[in-house]
Amino acid sequence: MAVSGRLVLLALLGSAAVVFFPGAAAILLWLAFLAAAAGLDLLLAASPRQLRVERRLPASVRLSDSTVGTLVLRNNGGRRLQAMVRDGWQPSAGARNPQQHATVPAGEARTLDVRLEPARRGILKSAHVAVRSFGPLGLAARQRTLPVPGEIRVLPPFHSRRHLPSRLRRLRELDGNTSVQLRGAGTEFDSLREYVRGDDVRSIDWRATARRRDTVVRTWRPERDRRVVIALDTSRTSAARIEDEPRLDTGIEATLLLAVLARSGGDRVDFLAFDRRIRARVDSGGRDNLLSRLVTAVAPLEPELIEADFSLLPGAVQAVTARRSLVVLISALDSGAVEEGLVQVLPQLLAKHVVVVASVRDPGLDELRAGGGTTPAVFRAAAAERALLDRAAVSAQLRSMGAEVVDEPPHELAPKLADMYLRLKATGKL
Repeated sequence: MAVSGRLVLLALLGSAAVVFFPGAAAILLWLAFLAAAAGLDLLLAASPRQLRVERRLPASVRLSDSTVGTLVLRNNGGRRLQAMVRDGWQPSAGARNPQQHATVPAGEARTLDVRLEPARRGILKSAHVAVRSFGPLGLAARQRTLPVPGEIRVLPPFHSRRHLPSRLRRLRELDGNTSVQLRGAGTEFDSLREYVRGDDVRSIDWRATARRRDTVVRTWRPERDRRVVIALDTSRTSAARIEDEPRLDTGIEATLLLAVLARSGGDRVDFLAFDRRIRARVDSGGRDNLLSRLVTAVAPLEPELIEADFSLLPGAVQAVTARRSLVVLISALDSGAVEEGLVQVLPQLLAKHVVVVASVRDPGLDELRAGGGTTPAVFRAAAAERALLDRAAVSAQLRSMGAEVVDEPPHELAPKLADMYLRLKATGKL
């Protein structure tokens, strides 16, 4: 049972009437009247047990978009239902109108639309719907919570998509598909053309030159059908928020841009998310859309508050392919985690593959380093300087071992990682 504001208002009016008619009899009489009115209202209210609720939801929605969830209310009872209906979404679902009034005649059905504007990526769930059925007087209501489970998958927004057109143009230039023929340093022979000033003399085809009696050079194009393996770290370091976004979400944006670009370049893309076990995997052998499979796989990923086990990487990559591939590891460059984990297994990866380590750098460290004046500010600046020096030392160590390092702020990581892929492809390292 639940009471409405009308009953409370009547009780207040009764307390005012007691002032003019003092005495216990007046109070008891007014309370009896209120109890009788509320009881009658409850008897006349439609039973929530006779209500059947069906939920209709889209399978997924992007984080930057909004969607609508529909509740279908079917009144199987013999009385008219006047109810307050509340959909039990979690706060991050961003339900704008979770509580609504509904009037459903006996034997009929009505729909309620709940507008959702998700505030975070992942699986959002609503397990129940609460219904308060009021009587004709609107004084009291029967209340019941109905189990109506439903969930919606909130996909990453893929804001880095805006960098894709410019990188695709550069990729087409490398492949020689634009009107401007560029000579790449790939390993697949493309065609012959006349020598022009500035060409590398090592590309001259002397046999063709002798036949044509004119200097001719070979043009090359980057190889296609290479393997790109993207490994995303979901351990405790991915939970840190940089510029109001978790490292994991920034890594997902970089993953999506690189995967779409590499697939457009004719390469095969495999993805895995790991910490102490493999959390998600997307194989390149699927026939359906790679981007669709990727966003579906990464949507439910959450940071795990455990250390990453980098010893999983060599075996996981070997399970994907035995061929020489580009292995992109998106993780944090924290000195302790890298020196104790990644540095130990990096030689095994570099023996067979080209390895790129990508990480998100906190631009707030540069701001703290530039601070000063007060004693606390000086200490913060010294700590920021120490952190940046440690980060630079880790990057230098990885480069000395033969790996490429991309260490950029959140808004720059995805495009810079894409540029690294294009550079490796243009120089024939991929």
